[in-house]
Amino acid sequence: MTDQPIALVTGAAQGIGYACAEAIAESGARVVLADVKAEEVAAAAERLGGGAVAMPCDMGDPDQVAALFARIAAEVGAPSILVNNAGIALPGDFLDTSLDQFRRVIDVNLVGVFLATQHAAKAMIANGIPGAIVNMSSINAVLAIPTIAAYCASKGGVMQLTKATALALAPHGIRVNAVGPGSIDTSMMASVNANPEAIRTVMSRTPLKRLGSAREIADVVAFLVSEKAGYITGETIYVDGGRAALNYTC
Repeated sequence: MTDQPIALVTGAAQGIGYACAEAIAESGARVVLADVKAEEVAAAAERLGGGAVAMPCDMGDPDQVAALFARIAAEVGAPSILVNNAGIALPGDFLDTSLDQFRRVIDVNLVGVFLATQHAAKAMIANGIPGAIVNMSSINAVLAIPTIAAYCASKGGVMQLTKATALALAPHGIRVNAVGPGSIDTSMMASVNANPEAIRTVMSRTPLKRLGSAREIADVVAFLVSEKAGYITGETIYVDGGRAALNYTC
């Protein structure tokens, strides 16, 4: 155990999660990368280096989340930073969406955030750590797409959970914020990128007329967990190329 800050990033095997792990590691923290994809997250931790540790975990499974935090405490130490990035979408027609599908999205995207935040906050408080937590929300917390109703509901929940936990944890010196990405150039956008009509639709709703990068999201996350954001809590910052501000398209 050392005085080096410890950060946990969930959904860190690739994309935005890995970019967040990379940006936070650059600030001097030792990073624990958690992801349901065991082989991929192990490779990601090896690639990151700097003492990074990979820990497989399904964030939609309460027992696995509890085991994850027990393992971190035993093998690494108490985290001072948590990035709740793990998330799934499971798109499909609303009328054909099963209850199991809806619950699975809510379990990973919202219940998992609640559980991880609670576990991390208890560890921070027990160790006297004024920590920082960042939740990955989405532009779909305030806008909506009909084929991802559960995802939209979960991200709206993350937005409100961010506010509620920021208030609850402020007396302990723990800050909680969220980042809401717009359309980001990751594997989740691959099918859109391959469809000229779909990408034109996305650009029609994006005033900056380009996709964002995973690193652009990660840099905002790294700022929010740093001392430079020491007076910011309970906020969601939308990194969306201007989409939330856009009223009409023409």
